[in-house]
Amino acid sequence: LFEIMAGLPVTVRLLDPPLHEFIPHTEAEIDALAAAQGLDAAKLKRRAKELHETNPMLGHRGCRLGVAYPEIYEMQVRAILEAALEVKKTAAEAPIPEIMHPLVALGLEMKYLRELTDRTAEAVFAEAGDRVEYLVGTMIELPRAALRAADLAEHAEFFSFGTNDLTQTTFGISRDDSGRFLQAYMDKGIFESDPFVRLDQEGVGDLIRIAAERGKSRRPDIKMGICGEHGGDPSSIAFCEEVGLNYVSCSPYRVPIARLAAAQAALHARAGTEREKDR
Repeated sequence: LFEIMAGLPVTVRLLDPPLHEFIPHTEAEIDALAAAQGLDAAKLKRRAKELHETNPMLGHRGCRLGVAYPEIYEMQVRAILEAALEVKKTAAEAPIPEIMHPLVALGLEMKYLRELTDRTAEAVFAEAGDRVEYLVGTMIELPRAALRAADLAEHAEFFSFGTNDLTQTTFGISRDDSGRFLQAYMDKGIFESDPFVRLDQEGVGDLIRIAAERGKSRRPDIKMGICGEHGGDPSSIAFCEEVGLNYVSCSPYRVPIARLAAAQAALHARAGTEREKDR
């Protein structure tokens, strides 16, 4: 990936899923892992049970992994920067890693994670006798993060609005389960459209607007965008242009629609600016 993107920014989100998703679940899988690693199978089974979470969407995931087990994020930061340095040796330009910490809610969380990232980076650069440019940022996925965006911007150079999770946490609706009742809400006119397909501009969008304003108040040059399925929805892209975001990220099959919608939104905004000048 870095070879293809030499000279360009590459955003890498650090590990986000709950820990129990990384542990084998069946008896046979646990026995096989224990045998391969020279571990006691009974102890591994107990550990797997301890890591299981009732509500993993709100559980021990995202940057909470990096706080509880800093060696996980140190390993990832090291791998990212060592790979970028390897590419720098052979390419005309080095890629620019953008290291993204997910599910941050507190300014002190972001401070801790920024220091962990920078400390690991300096160790890698000292060992290599070389360095690459990199950025450190976060995903805004929680209402508190949006409201306290200025605190995060103190230590984050970019925001990526994770609109899937921000929609979940704002509405208190799990995307995995909402199919059972969302259609009834749309049939009755309570929801105009599926909020996981078209961004809820009045609620979730207001949080994005607040976060953009407060983030810029602390760091005027902060880079901001959205990532999630909303990044392929034309009306959502127009909203992102309106609030001053820099980019949208979406799944590959939505890229053509996203590019067209982004161009239309930018032209519409430019036309509006010209009309204001004429007045």
